[in-house]
Amino acid sequence: MDKQQIQVTASVAFQAPYLEMVGHFEKETGIQVNTSWLPTVEIIDLIQKGTAGDLVVLSGNNINELIEKGFLLANSRTNYLSSGIGIGIQKNTPKPKIESQADFKNVLLNAHSIAYSTGPSGVYLKDLFEKMGVAKQIQSKLKIIQGEPVGMAVLRGDAEIGLQQIPEILSVPEIEYLGPLPPEVQTITTFAFAIPSNKTHTKTVQSWIDMLKSPKAIPSIRRFGLNPCA
Repeated sequence: MDKQQIQVTASVAFQAPYLEMVGHFEKETGIQVNTSWLPTVEIIDLIQKGTAGDLVVLSGNNINELIEKGFLLANSRTNYLSSGIGIGIQKNTPKPKIESQADFKNVLLNAHSIAYSTGPSGVYLKDLFEKMGVAKQIQSKLKIIQGEPVGMAVLRGDAEIGLQQIPEILSVPEIEYLGPLPPEVQTITTFAFAIPSNKTHTKTVQSWIDMLKSPKAIPSIRRFGLNPCA
């Protein structure tokens, strides 16, 4: 008899705590979990093509839009965890103050280069730069990163500061995590599960969702700068 498998397509924002649970789940159930880690734009493309597998995990806003368009099963959304945006800089460099919106504005204006992603955090930041009135001033400094953590650009010296979901900044331990965006300009992204409309919400898939939301997963979720959803 063939081994049961689940094909998942997911955002990299929560990769670390997710992967910590895979071994436990496969050992307890005998079900194999195969996960493709992709940028949001690529996940959406696969969902629209009907090739995203049995389960997708990405931002709640994206999931709601895709449910409305019929690409994901109605009522299949289950909230997983949430994250704010963090700031990364190279180690052994001066640490700028980031306690207020004014501090953050100074950081942006004084930085030689700024990296951010194409995911939910990048969409929000592009809007935020406009609202803060700095978009034109920093335009030439911006570097949009896709396919790897923004922290890698900081590590290589391609960017002086990196802005991305907190766990993605933490996923590159060779750089310094400066801290979260100031409260006045912070946004919280909720990541959620959903089932593609060309698939069935099976007990096998639900068992994996249940494991990821179980009490045993919470310490790992919190350790990587994320907050579990009820």
